[in-house]
Amino acid sequence: MPTSFLEIVELPDGRIELRRADDEGSLVTLDFSEDAKAFLQGQHVEVAKAMLSVGVQMAGRLAEGELVQDEGPRILH
Repeated sequence: MPTSFLEIVELPDGRIELRRADDEGSLVTLDFSEDAKAFLQGQHVEVAKAMLSVGVQMAGRLAEGELVQDEGPRILH
């Protein structure tokens, strides 16, 4: 992915997107359920920022070859 500024945007429908600052296309979209928003007591945007920040860091580490992908089955928790 070319280097560019990324921005986190809350859309009118409540979804949160990560996108390039110079592009309207979404790279990642997070959609919290109403139950999750209630549980987070309105702090879902802060949680989304943290989730996206860690995701971007992990993507950078993958791109730099710091993380090795296993060939075996993937279990997601």
